[in-house]
Amino acid sequence: MRVDIVTCLPRLLESPFGDSILKRAQDKGLIEIHIHDLRAFSDDKHKKVDDYAYGGGAGMVLMAQPLATCIKSLQKERSYEEVIFMTPDGNLFNQSMANEISLFNNILLICGHYKGIDQRIRDKYITREISIGEYVLSGGELAGAVVVDAVARLIPGVLSDETSALTDSYQDGLLAPPVYTRPADFEGMEVPKILLSGNQKEIDEWRFQQSINLTKKRRPDSFEDQS
Repeated sequence: MRVDIVTCLPRLLESPFGDSILKRAQDKGLIEIHIHDLRAFSDDKHKKVDDYAYGGGAGMVLMAQPLATCIKSLQKERSYEEVIFMTPDGNLFNQSMANEISLFNNILLICGHYKGIDQRIRDKYITREISIGEYVLSGGELAGAVVVDAVARLIPGVLSDETSALTDSYQDGLLAPPVYTRPADFEGMEVPKILLSGNQKEIDEWRFQQSINLTKKRRPDSFEDQS
C-alpha cells in the first residue's frame, strides 16, 4: 500500500511514522508513506497557503489553489482509490472502515488545518471525509496518523503475529477480553485460573464470554448493533 499525505506542517508527522511497527513496515516495503509539504505547491512568492474566510469570522482557511495543484500533481502519477479529508464533520472512523481501506493500493490523505479547507476542494476532489471523534484538533495531521496506523497494522506481514489484529477490540464487534502476564500473583491479585489450565477450548470460551460482558457494560450500543 502507498499512502500520500498532504500537510502544511510536515514535521508533525515525522515521529508517528518514524518508530515501532510503522517504521518496520516501511523498512520491509509493506507500506509506503510519503508526506508532501503543501507550501511547495503554492503560487504565492511567500509560499502562503491560507487566507481569511469570506464572510468574516475568526480563523484562517487553507486556500484552494495549493491544494488543487498538489492533488492534480499527485493524481498524474497514480490513481487513488480514495482521496480522504480529515475533518471533524466527516464519517466516524471505525474498525470496519479501517478493514476496508487496508485493501486499497493507493490512498491520498489531506490534512486540514486552522478552520479547514476551501469547500470547493471538498466538492471537487475529496471522495471520503473521516473524523476520528466528536472533538476538534488543531489540524488533521494527528488524526491522519491515527488512520494510517489503524490501517497499516491490518496489512499482511506488518504484525509479527498476523492473528493479533484479528483479536483486536471491534474486529468482531466486541471489545477484547482482559489480558494478563507474569507473575501469576501480583500484590494478592491472581490471574484467573482458567488461563493457567492449558485447556484452549475452555480458555477461548472464557475469553469470548468476557468480551460479551465487557461490551455489554462499556459499549451497550455497540452490543445491541451486533445482536
